[in-house]
Amino acid sequence: MAVTTAPQTKDIESLRAYYNDPDTCPSDSLKPVPLIDEQAFVSWQQDIPREYLRLSPEELDRRIRAARAYLGEKLVILGHHYQRNEVIQYADFTGDSFKLAQHAAAQDKAEYVLFCGVHFMAESADILTRPGVRVMLPNMAAGCSMADMADPDDVYQAWDEIADVLGDTKVIPITYMNSAASLKAFVGEHDGMVCTSSNAARVLKWAFERGEKVLFFPDQHLGRNTGYDLGIPLDQMVLWNYRLPNGGVTAEQLERAKVILWQGHCSTHQRFNVDQIEKARREYPGVQVIVHPECRWEVVQAADENGSTEKIIKTVSSSPAGSTWAVGTEINLVNRLQQQNPDKTVFCLDPVVCPCSTMYRIHPAYLAWVLEGLVAGHVINEIRVDDETRKWSLVALERMLALP
Repeated sequence: MAVTTAPQTKDIESLRAYYNDPDTCPSDSLKPVPLIDEQAFVSWQQDIPREYLRLSPEELDRRIRAARAYLGEKLVILGHHYQRNEVIQYADFTGDSFKLAQHAAAQDKAEYVLFCGVHFMAESADILTRPGVRVMLPNMAAGCSMADMADPDDVYQAWDEIADVLGDTKVIPITYMNSAASLKAFVGEHDGMVCTSSNAARVLKWAFERGEKVLFFPDQHLGRNTGYDLGIPLDQMVLWNYRLPNGGVTAEQLERAKVILWQGHCSTHQRFNVDQIEKARREYPGVQVIVHPECRWEVVQAADENGSTEKIIKTVSSSPAGSTWAVGTEINLVNRLQQQNPDKTVFCLDPVVCPCSTMYRIHPAYLAWVLEGLVAGHVINEIRVDDETRKWSLVALERMLALP
């Protein structure tokens, strides 16, 4: 399996530009190393104390386990499936964003939640946990390029422009979990809901029971693939380009559309293409292809199955021994599936080692730093959502969690 490497330069700005490009794959080798030895560290948050930079994987493991033992039931660690193995091993609960939202809501004893994921997930955990629970993110630089593609001001402006064209037509706003808390609050206040890849179809059905059209953001591909599966033709789904006046669409297109898609995408899932699927079918006769619905429409159509992270795990794990799977999703998850299913052939469609570059910013050194801070009585990297945002975000999230 090939590995992309950073430019052979010591120029910090050149390296920073490389690692911050959302459509490149600036991974290291995915092998446990001290934080200082990860080339990508140059573009990450660097306020972690220097003593943690050179700690070996073995020393970090010892210190993390000691801190966890001291904190006991006061602490719960949530880990997203895309985390590297050396982080996910410490999680009390693992899952996709939907499952982890449920775990956060169910906490009734913990005083602290350490969320090994990205910023929007930790915000959701802060919203859903009971008052007094302190939610932390190991590395505050762990964001989401997709979420960043839906700037709240752009969404508010689009909402107004759409209303100017459609008048009294009822539009239901739906935001993917991969969005800022302020946008979850926006949909909560405007009769909408949050969705995940696990429940997007149920959420869209819910929306069409209450309105004529749906504004779906920030991931165009999940919206398009879900709408198409529900029988909505492609020509009744219009793409709203937030960089252009009135989204770059005409009034006629907007009036005809049932789903208004935001021009956003996941940089990791954007890498998968039909050529990779065709190559897998040539090289592995009988292979079954399963991809995440954040992939492009044509990729989903060319695959045998598509579904959320949880569905991918369940489908591959429950398949017969000897079966072969080509998987279109994040590499840490695919590698874990391969390790957990030694009786099957499991490989990633993309031949390049490509982790979620922002999720990958959670390194064990950050866990050790935050946990040892807790032991010393300090809460580091706390995620706090203001009361008004929390109020309406909770409305949107609870609507989602209440779906049958």
